[in-house]
Amino acid sequence: MFGFFKNELLEVIEWKEESNDVVLSKFPDKDSNIKYGAQLTVRESQAAIFLNEGQIADVYPAGRHELKTENMPILTTLKSWKHGFNSPFKADVYFVSTRQFSNLKWGTPNSIFITDENAGKVGLRAFGVYFIRIKDPKTFFRQYAGTKSTMYIDELQDDLRGLISPKFAEALQKSGASATDVYSNYSALGEKIRPLLQAELDPFGIELTKFQISSTSFSPEDEQRIKDTSVGDKGIDKLARFNEMDVLKTAAEKGNYENFQNSQNQMMMQQMMMQQMMQQQNQQQNFQQQPPQNQQQNQGGGSEKMSRSEVMSTLKELGELKSMGILSDEEFETKKKELLAQL
Repeated sequence: MFGFFKNELLEVIEWKEESNDVVLSKFPDKDSNIKYGAQLTVRESQAAIFLNEGQIADVYPAGRHELKTENMPILTTLKSWKHGFNSPFKADVYFVSTRQFSNLKWGTPNSIFITDENAGKVGLRAFGVYFIRIKDPKTFFRQYAGTKSTMYIDELQDDLRGLISPKFAEALQKSGASATDVYSNYSALGEKIRPLLQAELDPFGIELTKFQISSTSFSPEDEQRIKDTSVGDKGIDKLARFNEMDVLKTAAEKGNYENFQNSQNQMMMQQMMMQQMMQQQNQQQNFQQQPPQNQQQNQGGGSEKMSRSEVMSTLKELGELKSMGILSDEEFETKKKELLAQL
């Protein structure tokens, strides 16, 4: 329901949104004139635009407005109304939703090529969501919406999707992030990319309030090549994160953001476990590199020996890493023997 008609003159003009998907809607005046002094009601998260013969006149924010000459300065000028005017008049009225539209999806239709520090040039695909709102209704109407009677958010989302993908690729190149760094810096990359995208949306009066990377993926060949070249102290950590990528990607693509958040929390726990395991490995290596005399002293003093509860706790963590596919059966058995030897 948009209002009511009385004696073919519009006395009340308002927009009661029945759907959260509408960005812009024309008031259905049925070619009726607006009564001088009519009441215009603009609700929160709305703006009303008056047009005179296709030309934008006055724009009204949230509130109740009495349509008289003093409240319609631009329309009064365009129509050359004189003092004392009180006749019905004709104008087209459009309502724009200025609320935030959330969880709009974006993705790269093709691979973006970036350089990994070890694997060289690899192809990456990315997916995510973004939030927008119309910050300048007048600019949005003039530069983008035109004179459509109704515009839905899906239409706007389709157009923006073609803008986001190339800008994401450009920002990713500027960030200097390697393939193995990209998916561990989603939040930082999202904030770095958002201003670049905002510059493209400013001419249309649209504000990008949030830009989020939900998941990234490599081709099976590139992923294997990155795994094969992940060497050094950080190699185990890199491989662990690669095994988590599929879980995050699947949760994000299905729109299950609660599972996505749980997967991220699981990833943090896994990384902590891996760090603890690497510390224990380093301690063991340092112990083996000590002269025999020092080894005997350390064994005698028991300072390097783990307690029974520590051994059991570590075995449990190793078992979880093995079940996740991060540790192979051979790696698990080797580490288990080392820990059981301390009991």
